[in-house]
Amino acid sequence: MSAEEERRRRWRLALGEPADESLGQPGGRDAAMDAAMAALYDRGPNGEGQGEAEGKRRTGGLGASAPRVARWLGDIREYFPQSVVRVMQTDAIERLNLTRLLLEPEMLSAVEPDVHLVGTLLSLNSVMPDKTRDLARQVVRKVVDDLEKRIAQKARAAVTGALNRASRIERPRHGDIDWNRTIHANLRHYQAEYRTVVPERLIGYGRRGNAVQRDVILCVDQSGSMASSVVYSGVFASVLASLRTLRTSLVVFDTSVVDLTDHLSDPVEVLFGTQLGGGTDINRAIAYSQRLVTRPRDTIFVLVSDLYEGGVRDEMLRRVADLVGAGVQVVALLALSDDGAPSYDHDNAAALGALGVPAFACTPDVFPDLMAAAIQRHDLRAFAEREGAQRAHGT
Repeated sequence: MSAEEERRRRWRLALGEPADESLGQPGGRDAAMDAAMAALYDRGPNGEGQGEAEGKRRTGGLGASAPRVARWLGDIREYFPQSVVRVMQTDAIERLNLTRLLLEPEMLSAVEPDVHLVGTLLSLNSVMPDKTRDLARQVVRKVVDDLEKRIAQKARAAVTGALNRASRIERPRHGDIDWNRTIHANLRHYQAEYRTVVPERLIGYGRRGNAVQRDVILCVDQSGSMASSVVYSGVFASVLASLRTLRTSLVVFDTSVVDLTDHLSDPVEVLFGTQLGGGTDINRAIAYSQRLVTRPRDTIFVLVSDLYEGGVRDEMLRRVADLVGAGVQVVALLALSDDGAPSYDHDNAAALGALGVPAFACTPDVFPDLMAAAIQRHDLRAFAEREGAQRAHGT
């Protein structure tokens, strides 16, 4: 196939049936791919097939049949790469209102598991029939296991390294010397004739065994818009809880507050302990979290929320100010996901920034570095600015 023919082929698949006259009809495998895409994307805003609103021939649609949807899900797995399959699944659930069909085991077993699917299943948790619940847990378990393989090693390494460096000793072995701090502490011993510093005191990285060195409180908004963030937060909380040098707490909230700390040994139990949807009372959640703070200078408080406050805003900001004033490291994550730029309350984000609390979106790959920076009490506002600049430049 020539380059020009390949270009026309791709444009035809992208544009769909309206381009038949100018670009020709697809054949063979391309026809099957076109049909799969038409079933999803050749539809109007109310779910009707292309031309259906005017009484014309219907060209696409999945209908309300679980078997038909299951076959379609099998088709897209055959014709498209996994990354595209996940996008099309998400679009199908949103555009065609297939949420109800996910309660059918036949449908659920055909879906490619991913973070977005887990979020949808968690939102259906309270209405899920028993015949579907066990299968849903298997789907969630698979996604959680995949996420842990992706993030656990980096998270443990980053946190452990940061804890080691945060604990400094003054008689270190050569490999444990913190040269930057050692030089800074000994500048008065600079020998001009030798153009060098002769250190009187060595500062090194300490290693304090398995003693609890930091308290981490993850306070996670479980309103419907935060689905992916809830999934990632639950998995990260379980990973952090596996480190004996941290005391990790997980608090989830909507208009009520639930402490899931006791379930952190099993991230699947954590996720099924959430209830996506409902309103948001950030003030109440922070009030509960304040009671968990016993060592402010050694505590990291991570608020994961889009900051759309349904509670008492002034009290919420006052509580954050109290945490900062006590020495708690506070950071607000507008999202903890790979979903791109989030929607959030800009006024509340700015108000937190005025209190010295950075508010920014964070990807799962960056979260371990954020925790390492917080453990070492680095400037988290500078960290947020660097992360924002890198995201803007696509690096």
